[in-house]
Amino acid sequence: MAEDSGQDKSEEPTEKRLTDARKKGQIPRSKELNTFVALMTAAVMLLFVGDSIAKGLARLMQQQFSLSREAIYDPASPVIYFEQVLLDGILLIVPLVIPLVVVALFTPMMMGGWNFTMESMAPKFSKMNPFSGLKRMFGIQGIVELLKAVVKIALVFFVAGTLFNSYFDQFMGLSALSLNSAVTKAVDIILFGFLILSSTLILVVAIDVPYQIWNTMRQLKMTKQEVKDESKEQEGNPEVKGQIRRKQMEMSQQRMADEVPKADVIVTNPAHYAVALQYDPMGSGAPTVVAKGIDLIAAHIRNIAIAEDIPLVAAPPLARALFYSTEPGEEIPQGLFLAVAQVLAYVFQLKTATENGTEKPTAPRDLKVPADFRQQ
Repeated sequence: MAEDSGQDKSEEPTEKRLTDARKKGQIPRSKELNTFVALMTAAVMLLFVGDSIAKGLARLMQQQFSLSREAIYDPASPVIYFEQVLLDGILLIVPLVIPLVVVALFTPMMMGGWNFTMESMAPKFSKMNPFSGLKRMFGIQGIVELLKAVVKIALVFFVAGTLFNSYFDQFMGLSALSLNSAVTKAVDIILFGFLILSSTLILVVAIDVPYQIWNTMRQLKMTKQEVKDESKEQEGNPEVKGQIRRKQMEMSQQRMADEVPKADVIVTNPAHYAVALQYDPMGSGAPTVVAKGIDLIAAHIRNIAIAEDIPLVAAPPLARALFYSTEPGEEIPQGLFLAVAQVLAYVFQLKTATENGTEKPTAPRDLKVPADFRQQ
């Protein structure tokens, strides 16, 4: 949004923002961690299986330089020997390659977990823009990558120089050994040096991993306006919600307009609550609530009742008890039978008096409502 451009991204990313970023593949990853684990795995595996690989390769070379006269003059021999050498060579390096493949697949899961998304694999033409590339090169991320490269080079040169000084005398002494002994000793020194060099990268990893986590969260931070907009999207636009509430109110009023005329009496608070009751003297059931409401809805029920000439009985405790203990279409609870019976008796007496032109009865007062039905 245009108005967001001047705002600082000071808010932590929401769960939705994090989920969307994960779908796009925007999660913390450290190439330095992947490189370090792969190199350490290779170094350790070479220490364990390097000797057998070296002996196997020496054996293969010896076999290729010990061909019989018939094999040399046989046109099919080169292909046969090449296939055999290739197969033997692959079998030799399998113990080294399999752990490296496993590490390459599972090391990225150490940060951000498993995440496969086609969206991150889709081509992005913005990355082909040379101006965007220059911006990335001279931006914060480019500077950080440059600093990491400088630190790695400095570490490697420093450790390599230290190792060279430490093993210089041993290297010079290789000339006094037999060929096999000299090769074995040299391989041991090289493998151990490779392990030490690889382990020094842990310093770079210790810096890069926290940085990548921090940088990813920094990029995902949101402005206050973005948080508000996202909240509106999740909770719904207030204007739309208002329209839904108005529509629900209209539907509720329409249902009441259909049901309230069926009522025999309206029990009121008298101003805030209104509950419409229907009772069939010939039936076997208890009185039923056909409609109820509070404030505006209660006023609407009273207006319909007045228009339909349905008696209104002011009984605040009973109105509140009926409102909170029943729903439209339900029979009243047993605990309110007595109070409702008094109200219905009054209504039937009133109807009889009106039809006969006799003195109208007095509305019931002090109706007994059990304590557990009373609402404040």
